[in-house]
Amino acid sequence: MFLTIKRRWVVMGAAALCLAGAACFALSRPDAQTVSGQAAVPASTTDWGLSFQTEGAPPIGNATPEQLAQYGAYYLGDPAKKTIYITFDAGYENGNTPAILDALKKHNAPAAFFVVGNYIETAPELVKRMVEEGHIVGNHTFHHPDMSKIADAAAFQKELDDLAELFQQTTGQELPKFYRPPQGKFSEENLKQAQALGYHTVFWSLAYVDWYTDNQPSHDEAFKKLLPRIHDGAIVLLHSTSQTNAEILDELLTKWEGMGYTFGSLSDLPGLTA
Repeated sequence: MFLTIKRRWVVMGAAALCLAGAACFALSRPDAQTVSGQAAVPASTTDWGLSFQTEGAPPIGNATPEQLAQYGAYYLGDPAKKTIYITFDAGYENGNTPAILDALKKHNAPAAFFVVGNYIETAPELVKRMVEEGHIVGNHTFHHPDMSKIADAAAFQKELDDLAELFQQTTGQELPKFYRPPQGKFSEENLKQAQALGYHTVFWSLAYVDWYTDNQPSHDEAFKKLLPRIHDGAIVLLHSTSQTNAEILDELLTKWEGMGYTFGSLSDLPGLTA
């Protein structure tokens, strides 16, 4: 039922945080078809993809904001407002999150941390701190599987429910209904399943190669990726396992503020409904 368009996409699979202790992330350039320069929500499995065409402008995703909105999903906030939504994918804790939280607190910047079961089990005090300091803790599934390969609705729901239950046991609070698909793999059916469970699927409009813990980018390399491509309404994906992110975040937030940006919570995304 969905039309497709012909364009080459720079595909950035969501932070595939390997629970064994290494962070994985897939970059590829598969062919997709397009219509009138806009992509359709894929009925079959695909990786979330972005095409950056103009510096300082929002990239084109392989589904438009309007198409994603049918399923309560986002990759971009309001492109007419200088607001940045900061998000982190957190598959395990390696000592960098405290500095990240310190920088966010200094700038009064709300963030969203998409966590898996392993993270809550091994770093419960940090999860509690996230909540206490006003950050959103989102659902990245319990085991971090490729959810697009789970056809059974009950199995799909269990991955989300198990994480939500552990979060509630740990913090005494209900998990906010924000979901990020592991590896960025999704389909139209996945979006429908998440929506039926009350979740908003959250992709991203800016990320960079920060996930290789044994090959971290320099500070200068990070700034060269994160400053020119920032844009109004950006949903930024960073990894909490990145030492570089922990070291530059204070300065990065200062630079973004100097460019006129403010920081928003996912709970304030435009058109958001419960």
